[in-house]
Amino acid sequence: MIGLDLAHEYIDSVMTKKNFAIVGVGLMGGSLALKCRKLGLADRIVGVDSNPVHATTAIEMGLVDEFMSLEDAIKVSDVVILAVPVGIIAAMLPVVIDHVTHQVVIDMGSTKSALVKSVEFHPNRGRYVASHPMWGTEYSGPEAAVESAFQDKAVILCNAADSDADAVAFAKLMFEALSMHIIEMDAQDHDLHAAYVSHISHITSFALANTVLEKENEDRAIFEMASAGFESTVRLAKSNPEMWTPILMQNRENVLDVLNEHISQLRKFKSCLEKENWEYLNELMSKANQIKRIIQ
Repeated sequence: MIGLDLAHEYIDSVMTKKNFAIVGVGLMGGSLALKCRKLGLADRIVGVDSNPVHATTAIEMGLVDEFMSLEDAIKVSDVVILAVPVGIIAAMLPVVIDHVTHQVVIDMGSTKSALVKSVEFHPNRGRYVASHPMWGTEYSGPEAAVESAFQDKAVILCNAADSDADAVAFAKLMFEALSMHIIEMDAQDHDLHAAYVSHISHITSFALANTVLEKENEDRAIFEMASAGFESTVRLAKSNPEMWTPILMQNRENVLDVLNEHISQLRKFKSCLEKENWEYLNELMSKANQIKRIIQ
């Protein structure tokens, strides 16, 4: 939570309806549009999207009022939300803040170090707030937008000291209005932790799906015999590769570190089965049960 003095200083500005430009009106951007409109934070929402089908759907769903080019959308907005894949954000961010004056620019990407570095010395760096709302599903596109998406979830703000005070205050109050709790973190620390708690989960799910598809030739058998456990584990394998490839590219070193550890753990299980070491197998699973201390 931000300090009361800072909150009071900017609360009138934040709670006055703003003109939003949302770049990428899909799962994240569309969900934000739905909630900001419901809360009365958004007066006008302009969309920017290269996919004409998404644009048409977003208009029909009432997610945005109209679509414009990126440059025109920035001109008419008070807040610019970047909700496209991180590979696109990295290339787009310097261009966006080239064109801002008073606007607050907030990205919603899953990696932070590369994005922060891309504008490190930009004269308008202060208008940018690096954020990562810790929510997502395996679905994409405007149809996937969910009004309650961010309820009671965490949002990470990175390198906030490098952003202007009013921009940070706006971002914090907006996310608090979305009922999110805020964590501040260095961008490099964020990427390390994200590799362990998010990125490895997706790799594991993709790999498990490929394992099953490679070995099980009967689609119906997979469908009929897959238990809830398998379904929940492999759910992330339905995630959009166009989004996840640049995430893994940008966080390559951290992901390799956690992947090596994960492979080491898998080898332990494999060795137990090969050597019929049931006592150690039980020990490995009992140790894993300790995650219940953290996740209920």
